[in-house]
Amino acid sequence: ADCLDFVLQDQCDIIDKHTQSGLDLVEKYVKFVKERTEIEQNYAKQLRNLTKKYSPKRGSKEELECRFSNHQAFLDILNEMNDYAGQRELIAENMMINICIELTKYLQELKQERKTHLSEAKKAQQSLEGTYKQLDNSKKRFEREWREAEKAAQYAEKTDQDLNATKADVEKAKQQAHMRTHIAEECKNDYALQLQKYNKEQNQFYFTDMPLIFSRLQDMDERRIKKLAQGYILFADTERQVMPIIGKCLEGISRAGTNVNEKNDSVVLIEQHKSGFERPGDVEFEDYSQGINRASSDSSLGTPKGPLELLGKNRNKTFRLFNKKSKLPSSSLSPFSTPPTPSPANGPPSPKFGRDPLSYCLKEINKTVKPRISSFRTLKRTSVDTEGFTHLPPEQRRKRLQQKIDDISKELQKEMDQSEALGKMKDVYEKNPQMGDPASLAPQITQTAQNMERLRGELNKYESWLAEAGGRGDSIRYSTHSLNNNGAHNPNSPGAISDDTDSSQAIYTEFDDDFEEEEVAAPIGQCTALYNFPGSSEGTISMQEGEVLSVVEEDKGDGWTRVRRNNGDEGYIPTSYATITLNK
Repeated sequence: ADCLDFVLQDQCDIIDKHTQSGLDLVEKYVKFVKERTEIEQNYAKQLRNLTKKYSPKRGSKEELECRFSNHQAFLDILNEMNDYAGQRELIAENMMINICIELTKYLQELKQERKTHLSEAKKAQQSLEGTYKQLDNSKKRFEREWREAEKAAQYAEKTDQDLNATKADVEKAKQQAHMRTHIAEECKNDYALQLQKYNKEQNQFYFTDMPLIFSRLQDMDERRIKKLAQGYILFADTERQVMPIIGKCLEGISRAGTNVNEKNDSVVLIEQHKSGFERPGDVEFEDYSQGINRASSDSSLGTPKGPLELLGKNRNKTFRLFNKKSKLPSSSLSPFSTPPTPSPANGPPSPKFGRDPLSYCLKEINKTVKPRISSFRTLKRTSVDTEGFTHLPPEQRRKRLQQKIDDISKELQKEMDQSEALGKMKDVYEKNPQMGDPASLAPQITQTAQNMERLRGELNKYESWLAEAGGRGDSIRYSTHSLNNNGAHNPNSPGAISDDTDSSQAIYTEFDDDFEEEEVAAPIGQCTALYNFPGSSEGTISMQEGEVLSVVEEDKGDGWTRVRRNNGDEGYIPTSYATITLNK
């Protein structure tokens, strides 16, 4: 029994240590995953701070430069990295919920279950030990009483054989021996009963109770191992679930690099900064050997003026764009161009420079051109106070006037819609007086009418200024673009207007065409939606990912592109939400 008890105790200790080691492993894995989630959260936080650090501030110079594809591509990369950081945060959140919290809760249940099973095993063992002690006490008592009975029997027999002993002594010794023998028999029976009880309880303990407890502990430990294995798998699956979205982020970064168009960036820069002035003509050779000869040159420009007077005009007009007082506004970007001022058939007369040497004239021209080189670094967006934008170069003035007309037209359309709505509401009130008083709408209707009248007046005013500036210029195209192009026409290009054309007739013909019934503009390219766009704002149009739309008007630098569906619906979409391919 002592040996069996030792073996049992040894097995219980082994199982106790093994199950405790398993629970410690679960707790260790939970701590490991927690530290991993902290790393992911810190990584995501650092990525977000990084993208915020390099993202352009609203209204800053960097934001205005996003009209160029290489700047926009970098902005797209920052947006994709921000989305990537969100996926890292999602990994940390899912790991915390599905692994850490779940395993911690399960670990508490296992600890309680293990404690219950070990307590039951300890109680069963203590009960068996108590029964064994009773058996051992009964056995020792039986042994002691049996020896005492043997001694009493021997003494009775010895007294009976002693001749000197009296009959009373003999009788007393026999009674004592009989009593001891009876007590010994009772102890024997009690020992046998305790032995039977212990054997039965021992059999129950080793063949029923302990195997059941060990089986439950085994089942508990196997369930722990299975749950822990699932946690191991979740560690990988949690990250694998967001891999498709992370892949899309990386694809977006690659797409941003693919969308960079160096040629288009050059064209955008040219269209943004071209002034519309003509290039200066060649300086005529002055032959002093034959006296004063004021012959005209076909390639010269302007009326006969002295060099200082001519250069003075250039300083005040032609190159005024780059003066500090009137920097170029960069808010508009439209492909309008300026028709050149027609010249007589034999060309304008050449300017006469009198006795001024040629080197002096070139030096003076160079002085006026020099500021244009550094002006690309110092352009800033400033507010324009001049109502008619007459301080701007021709091309820039037309752009600003056209933008102002578009803004007024949109505002006028809003007022017209409001007027129509108020009229309908007034009709409803007149038919159903209980819904409201029609007279209460009179102030609003009057105010709306006044606003419409004011906006129409402003629209007519700006349209007349635009006509004076050369119209919209939609029909004029340049055949070539280069960084040294000043926005003037190439006389030999097919898109240039011939010198024989009447300038005033061309301007007013162009201007009148704008107010005739507008035809549907031909698409200038196509675009494919990269993301879903609800188009809930006024002037926008909804689109679904993968939808192909026709491009009607390209991005003018404000981040919006005008598109059209096959059914004729038009509206604006974010340029970054689509891949745009323009017709060449």
